[in-house]
Amino acid sequence: MKQRLYRFIIYGIAGWMMEVTFTGLGSLLRGDPRLMGWTYLWMFPIYGMAVFLEPIHDMIRHVPWWVRGVTWAGIILMAEYLTGMAIRLLTGVCPWDYGSRAFAMNGVMRLDYGIFWFFVGLGFERLHDSLK
Repeated sequence: MKQRLYRFIIYGIAGWMMEVTFTGLGSLLRGDPRLMGWTYLWMFPIYGMAVFLEPIHDMIRHVPWWVRGVTWAGIILMAEYLTGMAIRLLTGVCPWDYGSRAFAMNGVMRLDYGIFWFFVGLGFERLHDSLK
């Protein structure tokens, strides 16, 4: 139990760090040299829930990397959609509201982010292996 809580915390912190880095680099691409990055408190438990995906990683680790990446992209997109809709249901708003952007579904998930989630999933596999 303590080990699972520890890994939950590590995944949550890693997710926060990744989001701040991603949004900071995005601000640079928009011309802001301050590299302003951000995330939401909601994201800590959402990324922390990666601990519950560890058994899936153990089951698919023998599968080619690109199949695993596609698998992770699908799982993470589904998680983004479900958690976004759940937060919206609870609070009336989703913090990462994508509005009517291209490839957005109900404003809570962007299909075009699938490529990022592909690599995030593979990165979290390495993190999982390092926590064993």
